[in-house]
Amino acid sequence: MENRKISLNTGLDGIAVLLYVALVLFGLVNIFAAEYDATSTKGFLDMSLSSTRQLIFIGTSLILILVILTIDYSLFDTYAFLFYVGAIFLLLLVLLFGKEIKGNRSWIAIGSFTLQPSEFAKIGTALALSKYLTIPPQHTNIGSPLRSIMLGIGIPPFLIPKQETLYYAGFILAIPVSLIGLQGDAGSAMVFSVFALVLYREGFLPSWAIFGTLFLIIVFVFALFIPQEHIVYYLVIPILTLALVILLTLKKRDNTQVVLILGLAAFLVIYAVSSKYIFENVLKPHQKNRIMVLIDKDIDPSAQGIRYNLKHSLVAIGSGGLSGKGFLKGTQTKLNYVPEQTTDFIFCTVGEEYGWLGSATMIFTFLFLLNRLVSLAERQQDKFARIYGYCVASILFFHFMINLAMTLGLFPVVGIPLPFLSYGGSSLWAFTILLFIFLKMDSHREQQMKRN
Repeated sequence: MENRKISLNTGLDGIAVLLYVALVLFGLVNIFAAEYDATSTKGFLDMSLSSTRQLIFIGTSLILILVILTIDYSLFDTYAFLFYVGAIFLLLLVLLFGKEIKGNRSWIAIGSFTLQPSEFAKIGTALALSKYLTIPPQHTNIGSPLRSIMLGIGIPPFLIPKQETLYYAGFILAIPVSLIGLQGDAGSAMVFSVFALVLYREGFLPSWAIFGTLFLIIVFVFALFIPQEHIVYYLVIPILTLALVILLTLKKRDNTQVVLILGLAAFLVIYAVSSKYIFENVLKPHQKNRIMVLIDKDIDPSAQGIRYNLKHSLVAIGSGGLSGKGFLKGTQTKLNYVPEQTTDFIFCTVGEEYGWLGSATMIFTFLFLLNRLVSLAERQQDKFARIYGYCVASILFFHFMINLAMTLGLFPVVGIPLPFLSYGGSSLWAFTILLFIFLKMDSHREQQMKRN
């Protein structure tokens, strides 16, 4: 590795940095507003206030940024797998010594402070995946054990990836997902699914895998709406009819095509029929409740029922109207109607106090940041930096999309924070490190050796 001068870099993308600062400060303002109490005697810097602690987290984030800017940018590439191993080690520590909070063993307690390693696992995984995908792909042949097994059980060759890269990339993702799943944190585990977009962008994942997965999710949800006795009429018959139509419209039919189409139809029928069984017998009660809240609007309407968060979240956002009630004037916020309002439901404060205009501005700012990151990723000369940039944009996009859908009642409540706005040291630090590692790489793009 060539020698490089290590110094404080000033070539960061100004637009991305400005958007980051705007979102972080806006988040701090809303955290303060969410817990503001005019009758309280607590001072502004009282450590019992979330806004005060968040201010400290912001200060330490600045220190992390300075550390990232003063180290050699190539270290993230060189030691990518080491960062990944460190993240896995922290996840293992959580399983052994973790502190359980609200049913999830996802935190490591250090005195009165708690750290959530799953947030940092996203960084390690993004670095490791980016590093691995820069390795020239090794094409498999019929002698590959895994490919031979897949062919042996009847999977058509065109459905089997031709490169071993995808298998090992899946293995890199499966380890943190499994460990986080064992912690009971389904929301954080779900985040890793967004790396599929990166694999698709780099040509390792076929488009049918993305759309096929979305189709299976739709079938699963649709099956929950349908009474068990009507599934045959609304799902089984349409699936078999579609398969028959496809077979009849094929100009040239061979045995492989017939077997594939009929086999796929049989799989979809079994999947559709068993969806409700899976829902009732595999998912945990609280997971089922979160889904049923979206499907059955009449379920448990009591104040402390499972619809409580969603009901008051929608009331708070809707009550803001066009321009909002004004800073510190949100009644839903002040009366603590919305639980977790400084964390998962911070968008409720935005909607109530700043209305549609404020919410749209915040959303536009975030989308502008995502678009900027994609643009920066596209201009990278180094493949590792480009892939990592897409990882960063994908992770932020997933958090942003799911958090807003969650607060608007379009997705089950799974505990996904809104990047840079939600309260929390672990999440703010992780998102800051994730972002500024990429901005550091981008600032050195002229020095990067092209490896595509």
